[in-house]
Amino acid sequence: MFLPNRGKGAALTLAAAAVTLSMAACGGSGGSGTGGTTNTTVDKALADKVPAAIKADGKILVGSDTTYAPSEFLGPDGKTAQGFDVDLFKAVAEKLGLKAEFQTATFGDIIPGVTESGKYEIGVSSFTVNPERLAKANMVTYYSAGTHWLTKKGNPAGIKPDEACGKKIAVQKDTVQVDDITARSKACTDAGKPAITIDPYPAQDSATNAVVTGKDDAMLADSPVIAYAVKQTNGQLETLGAIYDSAPYGYVIKKDQTAFAEAVRDAVKALIADGSYKKILEQWNVQAGAISNPELNPSADGGAAPSPSASS
Repeated sequence: MFLPNRGKGAALTLAAAAVTLSMAACGGSGGSGTGGTTNTTVDKALADKVPAAIKADGKILVGSDTTYAPSEFLGPDGKTAQGFDVDLFKAVAEKLGLKAEFQTATFGDIIPGVTESGKYEIGVSSFTVNPERLAKANMVTYYSAGTHWLTKKGNPAGIKPDEACGKKIAVQKDTVQVDDITARSKACTDAGKPAITIDPYPAQDSATNAVVTGKDDAMLADSPVIAYAVKQTNGQLETLGAIYDSAPYGYVIKKDQTAFAEAVRDAVKALIADGSYKKILEQWNVQAGAISNPELNPSADGGAAPSPSASS
């Protein structure tokens, strides 16, 4: 993760940055990291839609990959989840009369943990809504983000998003960016060019660290994550090209809990209406991805990656 260096200027070396990437982060120039951001009142009508098995203990168990700053990541104590995803869903839970209990999980294990094993009662981890996920779970939209590219300052490897053949590219496992870079690599080989070496990492901070240290030439990730990485490494990283394939994030809920999913959707709507939603996003400086109309199971086109010859 990325440790803010308030008052230390841009003197952080790449070696030091590599160390801080493995440390717990706290909200800095990317956001306040205050937590407890709103005084949310319970909506009894919505609370009544929560399944009895969930509300029996007054809390909802949340599966979250806490390596994805500024969405969800661990605070200075190395245990407490924080981020705009965390603050926002805590407010959603409060609207439903519940306390959100975040549990760190591997990203690829969260949806099965909700839909199959029941280990988690909801998944909150910057899940892009796509047909594959909609086939497995109810999804409630609450934010919009796209994909962006990242490399070391000055782009020493000469990376171009539409000409990355033969380069080493980092991504987090099980994300939409894996499909994106895989399609780009196939386009390379179809054109008789070298394949892209794809380095998938189980945690986002490891993927970013691979770019900082020069192990990989560039990285793809969600746009808020890329922007945060640039700020928190004091400009040692830079973005490439424009944000593309913008799509909504969705909360993951079991298929047979439609009434609960509707309550979660309506809780997000209530937070938008009373201004709490905007306040939370502004505290983390991610308001550019705000939405105005949360949806349950919206149609999705699968977020197909652009061809390597297309502008990105």
